[in-house]
Amino acid sequence: MTYSPLPEHLAQPKQATEHTKQAQERVQRALNFDDRQSFEDAKRGFIASLDPITIRRPDGHVTYDLQQMDFLNAEAPATVNPSLWRQAQLNAQHHGLFEVCDGLYQVRSFDIANMTLIRGDRGWIIIDPLTSSESSAAALALANEQLGERPVMAVLITHSHIDHFGGVLGVITQEQVLSGDVPLIAPKDFVNESLNENVLAGNAMGRRATYMYGNLLEPSATGFVSTGLGASLSLGSTGFIVPSDTVSETGETRTIDGIEIEFQMTMGTEAPAEFVFYLPKFKALCMSEITSHHLHNVYTLRGAQVRDALAWSAQINESIDLFGHRLDIQFASHHWPIWGQARAVEYLEKQRDLYKFIHDQTLRLANKGFSKEEIAERVSLPPSLGQEFYNRDYYGTVHHNARAVYVKYLGFFDGNPATLYQLPPTEQAVRYLDYMGGSDEVVRKAEDSFANGDYRWVAEVLNHVVMADPEHIRGRALLADTFEQLGYQSESAPWRNFYLCGALELRNGLPESKAFTASGGVAAGMPIENFFQVLAVRLLPEAALDVDLRIELVFTDLDSRYLLSVRNSVLNYFKNAKHPEPQVTLTISSLDFKNLLTGATDAAGLLEQKRLEIEGDASRLLSLRDLFDQFVRRYPLVTPRDQSQH
Repeated sequence: MTYSPLPEHLAQPKQATEHTKQAQERVQRALNFDDRQSFEDAKRGFIASLDPITIRRPDGHVTYDLQQMDFLNAEAPATVNPSLWRQAQLNAQHHGLFEVCDGLYQVRSFDIANMTLIRGDRGWIIIDPLTSSESSAAALALANEQLGERPVMAVLITHSHIDHFGGVLGVITQEQVLSGDVPLIAPKDFVNESLNENVLAGNAMGRRATYMYGNLLEPSATGFVSTGLGASLSLGSTGFIVPSDTVSETGETRTIDGIEIEFQMTMGTEAPAEFVFYLPKFKALCMSEITSHHLHNVYTLRGAQVRDALAWSAQINESIDLFGHRLDIQFASHHWPIWGQARAVEYLEKQRDLYKFIHDQTLRLANKGFSKEEIAERVSLPPSLGQEFYNRDYYGTVHHNARAVYVKYLGFFDGNPATLYQLPPTEQAVRYLDYMGGSDEVVRKAEDSFANGDYRWVAEVLNHVVMADPEHIRGRALLADTFEQLGYQSESAPWRNFYLCGALELRNGLPESKAFTASGGVAAGMPIENFFQVLAVRLLPEAALDVDLRIELVFTDLDSRYLLSVRNSVLNYFKNAKHPEPQVTLTISSLDFKNLLTGATDAAGLLEQKRLEIEGDASRLLSLRDLFDQFVRRYPLVTPRDQSQH
């Protein structure tokens, strides 16, 4: 559904209202902003950075530009929560190559995550090569320039989130891994978990991630200031390589290029596939993303499976038990390290108790009959936890994490049958407005509520106006202004970014979009069975309603063949099927098959180049691509969807 942009005077960003200014002042009074320990830790060991810190593709396209964040060199304005401003400064103003200790280095703020480098006997062991090849290549080049050029001896990927593996092709090649020259080490289930999260639900997750990370916002005091988790997200080329070595059990060790590594599995916590590890040589514990300098997400707003807060807490406690008496340094895949055993263990203990408190108190209130919304209003951290800056709501929040714990145990339904079979948003909206006296009356009352600073309520009622009538200019403009003030007040960077991106959509409409496809680097590295799963998710049930299709696939680069079946509007695949009875057989490489199905190549060209052989009824292939849906990247999030689509 399309609608006209707001008139220019209504579409401009607004300044903070008096109510927002008062909210910021309350935060300023509540926290100890004189505590500068984090700033000392964040700058410790600095060696060098890029000047300017602008990273480009070979064609000149900018993939990462931290110069835009120079406005942070000032006091917090009223348009940004002062606690979030502090976190934004820590993330953006401390970038480049840092020495954690002799032989252990990090490149920070070349992306949302850190890339860690361990100096071995002959070369580098790289931990978490960032989101994009451009950023990871720039990070490695900086380390080689400053510390002496060394070959990459191994890559460790701590977990299954793309900001920790997407840039792998910037530091090694797939051929180096396949040949055994460079081991690529990851936790068990890494392949399925990383691709399931980033590809199967990739379009929906990517759309929401655009809001969560503020990709559409201009960096400014009224726009993007941080992701909380890091300074900014690199928007470069992503890739994927299947690991050559998998860590499966706590207590496993590897010795790589003279460096001993002790692993602890932390599966199903911050990520479904994750490990942390200890480096005896440096007395250093890498906590991956299990701990960071904020409250993390038990449920991430970009969308993912709800995480297990109790297991998360237990895994931190296990790290303390295993390594706490042996460590001098705690570092991680985001933010800055902590030096000194006492400080590091206290930090680990308070991060442990942070997640357990939210878990336990949510279930205490759930067992008293409160709903997830009621619980979220009641759970607040005790001062011993909540006053620590590293436990603040910069990324996750107590409010939405409590709701996530409820859903983890009890699901979306609160037990009230009134919420069991609700109408969809647009149909609700039309009926609400009819009961409320129409859009004009709702907007008139909402203007009074806005003047009183009741922004949460205004957002709720005006959402009905916009869902029922997006061309109601006054209502849409006021909802945008409301989201803006809620964003200004948010201590959580994702909350701020969601609110401000929502305001942008209401004011300007949807940006130009295109069909979603997995990046070429990810598709090339994706195992073929994961690709089949992607096809199954895209199958159009109406187009496949009367289809009974059996295609045998003989892959020239794999020691196997598959039967691809479309029947009952379901796509199934069977490896080395004993009685395939195919209607048509294709002999093709797995990469060419992926490119054929994604439209990157065509059958005629492959036949001409003798990269495709067809046996059987070739006509069965003519409408194959028509069976699969196309996903539009930038569908609306705060305005009505096209309800005619299925």
